[in-house]
Amino acid sequence: MRKKFFPAKILLFGEYGVMENSVGISVPHNFYTGSLEFHTKFNKEILYSNYEIKKYYSFLSIIEKKRKNLIKLNLKNFYEDLRKGIFFHSNIPQGYGIGSSGALIAAIYDRYAKKKLKKCLKHAIILKKIFSHMESFFHGKSSGIDPLICYLNIPLLIRSKTNITTIKLPNNNKEKITIFLLNSGFPSKTFSMTKFFLGKLKDNNFRKILKSEFMMYNEKCVESFLKKDFEFLLKNVKNISTWIFNNLRPMIPKTLWKIWEEGILNNRYYLKLCGSGGGGFILGFTSNYEILKNQLRKYATEVVFHF
Repeated sequence: MRKKFFPAKILLFGEYGVMENSVGISVPHNFYTGSLEFHTKFNKEILYSNYEIKKYYSFLSIIEKKRKNLIKLNLKNFYEDLRKGIFFHSNIPQGYGIGSSGALIAAIYDRYAKKKLKKCLKHAIILKKIFSHMESFFHGKSSGIDPLICYLNIPLLIRSKTNITTIKLPNNNKEKITIFLLNSGFPSKTFSMTKFFLGKLKDNNFRKILKSEFMMYNEKCVESFLKKDFEFLLKNVKNISTWIFNNLRPMIPKTLWKIWEEGILNNRYYLKLCGSGGGGFILGFTSNYEILKNQLRKYATEVVFHF
């Protein structure tokens, strides 16, 4: 079959806030991709991927029966392909917060949806709803944003659950600010991190400061990003980084506590969660990536884009 590649995604702003109907910006990251393929020879990767997708097929079979008018997948063809050894060939690291499951979901929907919705913005809301059900297998309560980004492959501004538009990213060569990924060295346990956050939301005081402080900083980040006001952007990324360090520190890998705090104190870079937290990639912002590379030379970093 013809290979169709689906990209990873990066949620620039809105981590966990989008679950509370806050604003967010998510972009595709085409350095990492995945595609459904049939094996030419067996190896451990292929066998494991096929086995895991079989478990996901069983889950989809159940929700298909419960929500007949929503997803509508050709499960018969899906089952036959699984018997033939279909697998997900991907370089997207699992548990690193950049949408490995989202790319898989997008690929499965694209191949097996009976009445597939086209990859266009006007279908974003219904696609998001479909994907939220499909994604719940991996993360429990899910927004559906990750598979939506991987499927549409365009940057999206999420203003609410029912207000999603595309945006034009700032110029990618001015190098006033660099957004980068920092590798923690181990994957996150997404389900446990999500459970931890939902537990925190049961505390009325935490929910209050989440909405009055964190969401306010997040909205200002989005506003300044869209206006290309980079000085104001960094100021509010620092506020988010500080807020997470003070209020959600268990979601930051302990091995990164020191450099997380150092970035806030020396104002050379700021770190924030990428995905669920607890491991995987960390998202960083800096106005001087060359100095940062030297300062964080013990850690693997990679540029998302300059602007």
